[in-house]
Amino acid sequence: MARRADPNNAGETPLDPMGLALAEARAAAARGEVPVGAVIVKDGALVAAAGNSPRALKDPSAHAEMLAIRAAAAALGDERLLGCDLYVTLEPCAMCAAAISFARIRRLYFGAADPKGGAVENGVRFFAAPTCHHAPEVYGGIREAQSAALLKAFFVERR
Repeated sequence: MARRADPNNAGETPLDPMGLALAEARAAAARGEVPVGAVIVKDGALVAAAGNSPRALKDPSAHAEMLAIRAAAAALGDERLLGCDLYVTLEPCAMCAAAISFARIRRLYFGAADPKGGAVENGVRFFAAPTCHHAPEVYGGIREAQSAALLKAFFVERR
């Protein structure tokens, strides 16, 4: 589920955005969702955080990135998330990459690559397409081992 940041706590302690995204991923796994977490940060302050929730919400678009983008847009009162950075534990799919582009996210940091469903460094490479409206700066492999281990453990339990 997406959460907005508490404005009263903004800026009090240094953030560990990928650590927060990993916590959202662990919470998603505990709910039986694929363990992907996302957070959006602006000016060093947490704006929104979310974990995957398609099963709980019965919504195939309820990926962590989509929920975080929706919560950040609501919190900031704008569909354009200018100056915002997105941290997510798994390389975004094509749907999420499109939303990142339309939201004008400044930077994308992701953990594990997704050779099967990713659309940033794998698959369609959405941001490299000539029709892409806005391409964020992209930094992959952030805490990749931790992100990949969460996913691997989740799927091992289900087989």
